[in-house]
Amino acid sequence: MTNPLLETYDLPPFSQIKPEHAVPAITEILTGNRQTIANLLQPGKTYTWANLAEPLENLEDRLNKAFAPVGHLNSVVNCDELREAYNACLPLLTDYATEFGHNEELYRAFQALADGPEYPTLSEVQRKIIDNALRDFRLSGVALPPEQKERFKAVALELSRLSSQFQDNLLDATNGWSRHIEDEAQLSGIPDAARVAAHERAERDGKAGWVFNLEFPSYYAVITFADNRELRQEFYTAYATRASELGPNAGKWDNTELMEKILALRHEEAQLLGFANFAELSLATKMARSTDEVIHFLEDLSRRSLPVAHKDLDDLRYYAAACNGGENLESWDLGYYSEKLRQQAYSLSEEEIKPYFPATKAVPGMFEVVERLYGLCIREVEGVDVWHPDVKFYEISDKANEIRGYFYLDLYARPKKRGGAWMDECATRRRTTSGVQLPVAFLICNFTPPTGNDPALLRHEEVLTLFHEFGHGLHHMLTRVDHLGVSGIHGVQWDAVELPSQFMENFCWDQEALGLISGHYQTGEPLPDTLYKKMLAARNFQSGMQMVRQLELSLFDFHIHRDYDPALGGRVYPILDAIRKQTAVFIPPAFNRFAHSFSHIFAGGYGAGYYSYKWAEVLSSDAYSLFEENGVFDARTGQAFLEKILERGGSRDAMELFIDFRGREPKIDALLRHSGIV
Repeated sequence: MTNPLLETYDLPPFSQIKPEHAVPAITEILTGNRQTIANLLQPGKTYTWANLAEPLENLEDRLNKAFAPVGHLNSVVNCDELREAYNACLPLLTDYATEFGHNEELYRAFQALADGPEYPTLSEVQRKIIDNALRDFRLSGVALPPEQKERFKAVALELSRLSSQFQDNLLDATNGWSRHIEDEAQLSGIPDAARVAAHERAERDGKAGWVFNLEFPSYYAVITFADNRELRQEFYTAYATRASELGPNAGKWDNTELMEKILALRHEEAQLLGFANFAELSLATKMARSTDEVIHFLEDLSRRSLPVAHKDLDDLRYYAAACNGGENLESWDLGYYSEKLRQQAYSLSEEEIKPYFPATKAVPGMFEVVERLYGLCIREVEGVDVWHPDVKFYEISDKANEIRGYFYLDLYARPKKRGGAWMDECATRRRTTSGVQLPVAFLICNFTPPTGNDPALLRHEEVLTLFHEFGHGLHHMLTRVDHLGVSGIHGVQWDAVELPSQFMENFCWDQEALGLISGHYQTGEPLPDTLYKKMLAARNFQSGMQMVRQLELSLFDFHIHRDYDPALGGRVYPILDAIRKQTAVFIPPAFNRFAHSFSHIFAGGYGAGYYSYKWAEVLSSDAYSLFEENGVFDARTGQAFLEKILERGGSRDAMELFIDFRGREPKIDALLRHSGIV
């Protein structure tokens, strides 16, 4: 049988890739890699970049490019067969990665290269890759005694399995609940676009009426706009108890035990490596220098934000009481009354804004923004093999007409597609004997699909999401680094990786940029100045509450990893409750099981690192403030950001790159100003 994953290709042949291809391809590649590594290592050999680092990079690239489409398809067109194949690959990959990290002979070879005569003659990029490799060997447990090595390997294997199971449970729980509504009176307040989507969903299910579910666009429409309070409560309860022991599907896809095991194994992993806890281990590859520095950073932001957050909540309580006659404000009321208060305070509704942000205008407008910033040209490429008819494919070229990269764009929510939004790598830039391998990105969102003959209409918050993920994509695609280890987002310190993405969000508030990304979907009329002023006035509506919510999640994540005690277990909800008492202004009901769906930290690589969003937001706000000073589309400033941040990847420490661009270390002032917290 021909296996497309073993073929040489520039772009994955998605229509040919089947679940049964995954395990044989990965098994064959790993077997070949092991043999090649064994052949590279010889007693008394003088190691050089050409006979050690370069061939290993070739092996890594081939493996990455073979598994990338498997992992990607598992996220965007999930099915039982694909999930089984993906999960069968994970232990093979984890076993290989752990074996690689524990290869003492390979470690000694890199150390010999670092100590040898060639090292000082290598480029800064090559030296950085060698230094990172030696660090990663140590973090992989290469120096552990044999028994501890075996235990470390078993822990890594189990963590990989548990994280995948956590994500599967969450996807199943999200897909496993829906509400069929036949009485149109229950839909009072829900926007027309959401009703049309729900009616189309019902028709697909062979039902009359409307079907709403827990995919975020559908859930958001109900929890934010439905006048029926009991309906909002029903949806909130289902959403807030996903993958837990409570709620309408109690215990069916329960992540409780998985969270406990993940925390215990991460703590054990950290202690095996000589760290006091997993938070310390997490910081070994980040900008932050200590756990105390992270806690101080988060608590300082919380202290500054809480007075504003309390005022936000007081305003909401007062407004809701005036509307409902003094009924207690509950979690399922927050979004509903917040939207109404925002409409009243600023005469502004998301439904009023959405017609001006059709995807057919926002996407090409976003391309024009980066074209002006960096002198790029983005055009759609037809005839590329994709995984769904909605998917489009684009190429990016610069002002010298050099193609810099490619990306797939998959915008809309659908069944069997993982929720949220993300950028992932399909291929990474590197120089080979046959030339430069160009980077390719996956850019994925979950917006409400087009309905009828109308284009998809985006909430402004969704436009922010689109720009955010495209910022990640630009970081990946615009790199000029020619070696895999620090090309694009590779090797970038985790708490700086959100800098390019959060930086892009700022342009969604600039009037000149908004002129490019907005226009009424029926008339083409530009966003009215009066509406823009309302948006600007409402920009920091409840910014205090939003800030402390993110700080609550960051502190919770960091404390459950830093304060883990094997004798006491994970204490997930006791710690979350304590953080809420310290940081939150509104406490959700006792049945809320948010942590059970917190896939960022239990399945998404952000364990003891969720603080990175706020950390990087300081960097991005401060970077954007230079554009504010010089002109948002100032060509010289744009070129500097391109050359000193986006093109450099992980070739230098993030702080060095930031200082090179900004002329100094980052300051928190711009973040506070942009957030309305002064």
